[in-house]
Amino acid sequence: MAPPNDPISSIFSPLISSKKDNAFELVGGKLSVKNVPLLSEIPTNVTFKSFSAVCPSSSGAPAPLFQRAQSLSNYGGFLGFSQKESSDRLTNSLGKFFEREFVSIFRFKTWWSTQWVGSTGSDIQMETQWVMLNVPEINSYVVVIPIVEGKFRSALFPGKDGHMLVAAESGSSHVKASSFGAIAYVHVSENPYTLMKDAYTAVRVHLNTFKLIEEKAAPPLVNKFGWCTWDAFYLTVEPAGIWNGVKEFSDGGFSPRFLIIDDGWQSINIDGQDPNEDAKNLVLGGTQMTARLHRFDECEKFRKYKGGSMTGPNAPSFDPKKPKLLISKAIEIEVAEKACDKALQSGVTDLSKYEVQIKKLNKELDEMFGGGGNDDEKGSSGKGCSSCSCKSENSGMKAFTKDLRTNFKGLDDIYVWHALAGAWGGVKPGATHLNAKIVPCKLSPGLDGTMTDLAVVKILEGSIGLVDPDQAEDFYDSMHSYLSKVGITGVKVDVIHTLEYVSENYGGRVELGKAYYKGLSKSLDKNFNGTGLISSMQQCNDFFLLGTEQISMGRVGDDFWFQDPNGDPMGVYWLQGVHMIHCAYNSMWMGQIIQPDWDMFQSDHCSAKFHAGSRAICGGPVYVSDSLGGHDFELLKKLVFNDGTIPKCIHFALPTRDCLFKNPLFDGKTILKIWNFNKYAGVVGAFNCQGAGWDPKEQRIKGYSQCYKPLSGSVHVSDIEWDQKTEAAKLGEAEEYAVYLTESEKLVLTTPESDRIQFTLKSTTFEIFTFVPIKKLGSGIKFGPVGLTNLFNPGGTVQGLVYDEAVAKIEVKGDGKFLAYCSGTPKRAYVNGEEVEYKWSGNGKVEVDVPWYEECGGISNITFVF
Repeated sequence: MAPPNDPISSIFSPLISSKKDNAFELVGGKLSVKNVPLLSEIPTNVTFKSFSAVCPSSSGAPAPLFQRAQSLSNYGGFLGFSQKESSDRLTNSLGKFFEREFVSIFRFKTWWSTQWVGSTGSDIQMETQWVMLNVPEINSYVVVIPIVEGKFRSALFPGKDGHMLVAAESGSSHVKASSFGAIAYVHVSENPYTLMKDAYTAVRVHLNTFKLIEEKAAPPLVNKFGWCTWDAFYLTVEPAGIWNGVKEFSDGGFSPRFLIIDDGWQSINIDGQDPNEDAKNLVLGGTQMTARLHRFDECEKFRKYKGGSMTGPNAPSFDPKKPKLLISKAIEIEVAEKACDKALQSGVTDLSKYEVQIKKLNKELDEMFGGGGNDDEKGSSGKGCSSCSCKSENSGMKAFTKDLRTNFKGLDDIYVWHALAGAWGGVKPGATHLNAKIVPCKLSPGLDGTMTDLAVVKILEGSIGLVDPDQAEDFYDSMHSYLSKVGITGVKVDVIHTLEYVSENYGGRVELGKAYYKGLSKSLDKNFNGTGLISSMQQCNDFFLLGTEQISMGRVGDDFWFQDPNGDPMGVYWLQGVHMIHCAYNSMWMGQIIQPDWDMFQSDHCSAKFHAGSRAICGGPVYVSDSLGGHDFELLKKLVFNDGTIPKCIHFALPTRDCLFKNPLFDGKTILKIWNFNKYAGVVGAFNCQGAGWDPKEQRIKGYSQCYKPLSGSVHVSDIEWDQKTEAAKLGEAEEYAVYLTESEKLVLTTPESDRIQFTLKSTTFEIFTFVPIKKLGSGIKFGPVGLTNLFNPGGTVQGLVYDEAVAKIEVKGDGKFLAYCSGTPKRAYVNGEEVEYKWSGNGKVEVDVPWYEECGGISNITFVF
């Protein structure tokens, strides 16, 4: 794919339109593609219409996009259906299929989606967002994408006897319909990656409610290293802790280029408490999920910050052990509360011993916080910005962000967290100038089969303080304009899919979503340069089809879990592979619309290296959520340059074809492989993720210990989809490649005709294969630059490459050991104009040491003369 800032006309070159008949045909209850039966026993109320019949004009989409979609119109079309009775939720069969491989994405929680494979319509999971069918009879693939029509959105569901169902719902009993002409889109292609690109191009042109990633710029932090405060502090985050955290990275040689101040900074309180005071002593995620926003500026612990206080002689002391002690005590309380709940459910009537224990633990927690405090400043209403700390240059968040940037050079971006509705529980009615009301939450029937989720339980318990959708623009601008004034450059917007819970009296989920996403997009454009937003807990088609006109980056995986929250001790290991599967397969569709974000991890986690390997080639930012004192700087050196930038791939990582329709989590045999590009090389990462996955019967992700074992696999240059990016296409035409194995530290040669390269991986381990095209120089020497092998993604360090007869000139960013394949001994080697010693071995390895060249942004010039 082209870079996000390329002009659209250079991305979507118009193709010559064809007069041929559509590849799909619906006749006699069968949907065929190029005369191959795909779906059978299709009800007579189902219709198929070609793309051009539904989209005769551009509908406002850019001309190049429309022309491209029209040129491919023979390969796609829309499915619809009609029923006699109107309803706010209609379900209809789209036909059945058997013995046909599919890969799909379904929602396993309200907010999160993941991969699923099978071979019949009954194997599909609830709330499936798309399904890709393998059609080997014509060497092709077909995707079925449920979309939005009018005030309804749709998803796929399993039916009986192999049937695949589509369910269209409005989310409001006041909004009903009986027929749809284009509730799902189908497309066929010989290339599964081109298929997704072309299909979402067609949907984008048809709906014109979102934009593709090619039409938008990604946030600048996408090329950088950062730190998120969540796992370090949870809700106890405060200025001194953040300061000391950033300082630890700086002292370790890794000054973050971006900082995300996660949940815990907002002014929130809980119903029944003093409406003008912040909720106190919150620690773990869950305790804040019924709280509501009562003012737009930061909470008291940030408001009390005084400019320069962290560098003065009386800097506040900070115990780096305190956050972990608070978290530990909060976990004790959580365990005691669960024990009390369990006793109640089992029929115990006298709960006094549990209540006494819980009271005792809460008192101990309060004392650890310092006895409550917070009485010196109760704050005032957030009605407008008149009382906000932005009025003071030397206190509050404004002074804090200024001090951070002054003392930690290179800290370009500081983001803060907030929920789509403001806080988890929304906005407190009467606390601001906005019209907010408490709205009870109701789950869609489609979510009945999803995994039990504490967030959902808490939100249902507390309801949501919903700002009137007519005020959505004012709502977000009120928050964001203040944040922008105090030095915040972006936001991480979380808990996005709560809107579908509260849409009953607001025209349904589509209309409510449109209003909120429009307001959010306008504020993003006005206050954060149009790009300063990371979307999270958003993995449902409502958001992607309605909310991404401006938003250009988002999470493609569930949260990084350092251990299983349900108590499986092996979860500390097997959950890590699950995370990678989420990210890799979700990128198939999300990557068409946003820059995929593979989320943070902890560098001192027992599986940190496993995560680091995937982040190195994912094509997105690299950031960690390390606790204070919990860093592995040696590991980070393999991911991050000295200036805080990263050797980022130029595409987003995707699963290779040979594992598209496989189960890399618990089939006991498949290794996840992902491919990507660097500027002058291709890369394949192989990860043994086996050991866990979704259980449809138990409706949860659980461990499959029998699959947690070493596995063997193979890799080939053809695993890289060279044609998916114009700049990479020529790399795929080489006659020979040098392949470097990062973990094995091996260099081997291969050709497109060579046998596959075999490897074996232990559980939760990986290997990265860099495929470097070999060039024949005028002197008969064959040469190919690998890059700096002290980094996980050596190919990402090669920034420039020029061949001139018997000379190879390479621009390399970073410092360390530079490796190239060279069939013969160089006459001379130069680094930054000075002749240097090099090491050449008979197997073709040539190595030179490269320093960090500060004057040129870390880029050195290497020259080999033959």
